Amino acid sequence: MAPASDPQSAYRTYGPALIRKAERILRSHDDAVDVVHGLFVDLVHRPPPVMDLPYLYRAVTNRCLNVVRDRATRARLLAREAPAPGDEGCGRCEEQVIGLQLLARLTDRLDRAHLEVLVCRFVDEMTQDEIAEHLGTSRKTVGKRLARIREELDAIGAAA
Repeated sequence: MAPASDPQSAYRTYGPALIRKAERILRSHDDAVDVVHGLFVDLVHRPPPVMDLPYLYRAVTNRCLNVVRDRATRARLLAREAPAPGDEGCGRCEEQVIGLQLLARLTDRLDRAHLEVLVCRFVDEMTQDEIAEHLGTSRKTVGKRLARIREELDAIGAAA
């Protein structure tokens, strides 16, 4: 699909798909709509050179990860050492559930590139080949990033 020429046409074309993606990450329709609308408000003021679906997917993923990170920080400040409530599942990493609380902990330990792979693999359930194509990187790089993610999951599991 050809890139959109302005934010309004991009929203009409890609808005529903972006909201569905944000919903898969945030598990809330209202929060997903807020994230997507916030993105397009920013795009009205500073449109990127290319406004295609891969760019918009990455922008929405990053904003959703920020929301998850902010939720975790807010919860941590409010709870102050209180045990975390049960995780709501949002994906699978082999036999380990990647819940929102675990995703929030991983956002503190991984860089943006690893988090994008994490969301693509365990939330969007993409294959390594699909992730590599989507992110414009090699399959080997995706495999290495997944290995690093699994190391961090093991480290979090050992600390718990």
